[in-house]
Parts: sequence; C-alpha cells; structure tokens
Amino acid sequence: MSAHPLPSGAASAPTAVLIVNLGTPDAPTADAVRAYLDEFLSDPRVVRLPRWLWLPLLRRVILPRRSPKVAHKYAEIWLEGGSPLAVYTRRLAEAVDARMPELRVVHAMRYGRPALAQTMRALAAEGIRRILVLPLYPQYSTTTTASVADRIAETPIDGVEVRMIEDYAREPAWLQALAASVHAHRQAHGRGEVLLCSFHGIPQRIVDQGDPYAERCEATFRGLVDALGPDAGDCRMAYQSRFGAGKWLQPATDATLVAMAKAGVREVDVLCPGFPADCLETLEEIAMQNAELFVANGGTRLRYIPCLNDAPAHADAMVTLLRRELDAWT
Repeated sequence: MSAHPLPSGAASAPTAVLIVNLGTPDAPTADAVRAYLDEFLSDPRVVRLPRWLWLPLLRRVILPRRSPKVAHKYAEIWLEGGSPLAVYTRRLAEAVDARMPELRVVHAMRYGRPALAQTMRALAAEGIRRILVLPLYPQYSTTTTASVADRIAETPIDGVEVRMIEDYAREPAWLQALAASVHAHRQAHGRGEVLLCSFHGIPQRIVDQGDPYAERCEATFRGLVDALGPDAGDCRMAYQSRFGAGKWLQPATDATLVAMAKAGVREVDVLCPGFPADCLETLEEIAMQNAELFVANGGTRLRYIPCLNDAPAHADAMVTLLRRELDAWT
C-alpha cells in the first residue's frame, strides 16, 4: 500500500475521505447501460487501442449489440435501491462515515454517477481543504487505480490538497475480514472441496508492460490463505471476466471450474477478493453463469461467498487503513 501526495497541509485542515468505486449504470435498461459502457470503454486506460480504430467500433458495433444483453443481466441482479455495486458502495461509505465522525466521508464513481470530479468540487465548495481518496481496487492496476489518479489530476482545485491510497492488497485488517467471511460462510452453508479465489482478469500484454496487478493478486491470495489459518484447505486462484481478443491472465476461472468438475470435484466455494462490493461480475457471472457451467460439467454445487459489501468488518478494515494514512498526513 502506498499514497502519492500533493504538498501536505496543516493537520487541522478540514478533511474528507472520498471512497471511489468503478461505477454502474443508472438503470437496468439498454440506454442506461449504453451510456455507462460508452464512458467506461472509451477510457484509454481500459481499452488500449488507437482511438481512431476503437471508438467507431465501440459506438457503431459493440454498444448497439451488447447494451441490450448486458441490461438484461443487470435486471436479474438489480436491487430496490439500485445496482448492487451502487447500493453497497453507498452503504459502505455511510458505515465508514459513522466510524469517523471527525471527517466528511462520501463516495463517488470513476464512471457514471456520482461523478468523481463533481464530487471533489462539491467537497471543496463545502470548505474541505484535504481529500484522501480511497479507490476500492484492492490490487493496484494501471487499468483501474491509475484511471482514478488520471481523473484527479484532471480536476485541480485551488486550495485543496489530495492524496490517493494506491493499494491495499496486503492490508492485514482487510485480509482478516475476508478470512472471517469465508469461515462464517462455511459454518452457515457448509464447505466445498476447493476454495477458488477469482480475481478480475486483465490482458497479459499489460502485465508484460510492467503492470503489477498479477503480483498484487497473488499477494492477496497468499495473505488470505495465511489469514484462514490451518483450516484453509485446498485454495486456488484464477482470473475471470475476459473481454475481447488476445491472451489474458491465466488460469481462467471458467476453464478452471470445468477442469475441477471433470477431475471429480463435486462442491466448490468461490470468493472474489478483488471485488469490494457485489456486482454483475460476481452475482451474474460467478453465482449464475459459472455455477451452471460447473454443474453442467459434472460438479454438484458451486457456493458463491459474497463480497464484504457493507459488512461491519469491511468498514472497520477501511477505517484502519484510512486512519493510518491520515495519521501520516502531517
């Protein structure tokens, strides 16, 4: 974990914590999904193709085809208060705010609403002079965390100093919270023969260019196994959510589940340690699609272990992380 500061100010300066997640459509409709995906997939940090080639392809071919299909998937997981990612991110920020009454704690999204830049300007208008940004990306990547840093750099605000926590892949309090969630789920629902930790994948070429994401995922995996202790059992890791052509990080979650089922594994538990809040990739891709895939290839049951979401232990871990960074900001 590290932070990149601008020149620091007085410790007494009015301070806010800004918790940032990836983002989500405003509604489970084709139009809302198209608007969200357009912003997300237009980011050169996310898709690294020449703009003259990628943007026409995205807007004329991919979005018209994908948006209705993705909207249907969102509709399957949508909550009364919005998408799960939006609901749980908001609740987590509220829980952290309740634990840090001396500060202002709010949330924003890198893509979609509430917009990161607008939220920063609103904090400044309230008189905030220091903002500590916490991207909810436990494992640093140039495809995610660096994009938040880009938007911060594009939003200079006179008189406001900003720090950003880059990474918490090895944060002990967070790893303990993850381990506790695994133990609690096993006690309530039984345990599989294997615990598969599924992280979001990225293209292998980005890792080859120096992105530390895979190493950070491996560090989280090792830390989680250690935190689980002697009852950890058979733990493995894989990468999900491949998009587009080209080689992505291996092994792939779907292929791993198929291989497990064909090798005789009948019950598997899946945890997604790179996702702080449940979302399309966890609730639909893992708990629905991959569960069906596992059973179709000979498995009996896939138990999905939910993200930490707004659990008290998650809020407590984030407060531990934030207080340490704030104490160092003098």
